[in-house]
Amino acid sequence: MGMSISQKILSAKSRQDSVSPGDIVLADVDLAFANDITAPISIDFVKKLGVDVFDKGKVALIPDHFTPNKDISSANQCKIMRDFVRDGDLPNYWESGEVGIEHALLPEQGYIKPGMLIVGADSHTCTHGALGAFATGMGSTDVGFAFATGKSWFKVPESIKFVYTGRRNKWVGGKDLILYTIGKIGVAGALYKSMEFAGDTIKELPMEDRLTMCNMAIEAGGKNGIIEPDEITFEYLKERGVGEGDYTAYKSDPDAYYSKIIEIDVEDIEPQVAFPHLPENAKGLSEIKEDIKIDQAFIGSCTNGRIGDLRIAASVLKNNKVAKYVRLIIIPATVDVYKQALKEGLFDIFMEAGAVISTPTCGPCLGGYMGILADGEVGISTSNRNFVGRMGSKSSALYLSSPAVAAASAVAGKIISPDEVVK
Repeated sequence: MGMSISQKILSAKSRQDSVSPGDIVLADVDLAFANDITAPISIDFVKKLGVDVFDKGKVALIPDHFTPNKDISSANQCKIMRDFVRDGDLPNYWESGEVGIEHALLPEQGYIKPGMLIVGADSHTCTHGALGAFATGMGSTDVGFAFATGKSWFKVPESIKFVYTGRRNKWVGGKDLILYTIGKIGVAGALYKSMEFAGDTIKELPMEDRLTMCNMAIEAGGKNGIIEPDEITFEYLKERGVGEGDYTAYKSDPDAYYSKIIEIDVEDIEPQVAFPHLPENAKGLSEIKEDIKIDQAFIGSCTNGRIGDLRIAASVLKNNKVAKYVRLIIIPATVDVYKQALKEGLFDIFMEAGAVISTPTCGPCLGGYMGILADGEVGISTSNRNFVGRMGSKSSALYLSSPAVAAASAVAGKIISPDEVVK
């Protein structure tokens, strides 16, 4: 029996010829990272051990959730990180003015490569599987262990293969594909499984959309999301100065074992909206019969804050105005995305439409700041979760969508198809 791509990476990193689902392995970590919420606990663990980090070049600390600092508590969290970085002379740290959302920043800067084993103290670390890495989120203490030793324990997951075929419909991107998939299998449908995305549709899918799909693997309970590296992957890496000799690109064996193989014809998929209060409550736009009025639309986050997402939003917002009494918040995921959007004139389109633009931050996604929903308010967001109280008041309601649908809904003041507002 052959091995899946996830098994091959865990096998290589645990220095074994092969591994099987259910095996427990101690594996070498290529990159361990944490953010301003989770890092202080990891740092405290390392300090209690009385050791230095295992490899300065393989540890990253990224203050992205509450920065620029929103209050004294968040400022103190960041100070713990900053002091640790300064004392240890750690190179992989980004201060305000250069920092971005961790799951957008690390791939953008060339830190993520095929074949890597990556752990992060954030559940959406699975994003990085889009580049053919095994990447998964862990608790802060587990990541602290990785900081100190360069190793982590894993139970080798079973794999589910999702095969997408057909041509995508207008306005349908990676966000719609993954919302549709989660709607099909449920939020526990891939519990502790490796979600392997494959098929002709994926082979033609831009890297940004692949990152979005792997980002939300955790929303189906997945241990990781992963896509085999191909020419799109290699070109993305080349643009970031990563050469072919800098990584190992694994592929699943033809006879690899999968607990399930799920085939999806994307020609059946239209733009999706996930209703409160779970990502699995996904519906196509044509299935929504009632008017769902909104108070706020948010375009950004580690899921949909990249330059391609902003370009799509701009194509919808151009020559349109945000509806009265509706707030539209747009947050580029990184400084480079911010600069590129500014250079392309996207900010002019956003501001003329009536949007608010922020420096890169996770802010609103986790109900932190820069876009909190009040009691009884309704929001639509391009982020990844819509649990009760996720973006503010427990009596608020949050819908998830792509940037195109979120932008159109901001213009209409209700959830609507982009086709109905694009002039």
